[in-house]
Amino acid sequence: MSKNLVLYFSVYGTAKLAAEEIAKQTGAELVEIEPVIPYDSDKSHYNALARYAKKEHDENKRPKIKNKINIDSYDNIFIGYPMWWYTFPMIIYTLFDEYDFSGKNIIPFNTHMGSSDGGTYQTIAELEPNARVLKGLPLEMSAVEKGCADSVAKWLESFNF
Repeated sequence: MSKNLVLYFSVYGTAKLAAEEIAKQTGAELVEIEPVIPYDSDKSHYNALARYAKKEHDENKRPKIKNKINIDSYDNIFIGYPMWWYTFPMIIYTLFDEYDFSGKNIIPFNTHMGSSDGGTYQTIAELEPNARVLKGLPLEMSAVEKGCADSVAKWLESFNF
């Protein structure tokens, strides 16, 4: 029987809600990707966070991950994140730099405000050529806030694990 892990990075909580729903429906372990320096999660400071995220992206920064994540015993690893500047947050690059996903099934999911996956699923396949990247799930942030159980269930039906 395959073992599942849901890894996620979330600042405003929507990627976390999606991750929790996936973990609930799959029985997977749930682990947050925690940055050493936390991001401002106050939505009223959105413009400041957007500027900071763009600066990280433009400077190709790799924010440090605070928690050590054990991926060795998992076959299927769901990886979730919000879209920032039409790609994933730079801490997701850190994740792929620091961990070897060879031989794993990576199942990406993301929250967005209109950019779908922004090509990030293909980027993951390029960053992790020795892993198998399965069909991802892009979720509109507002839809996640209303509840994403049906979307997640329909998506999960396409997998055989």
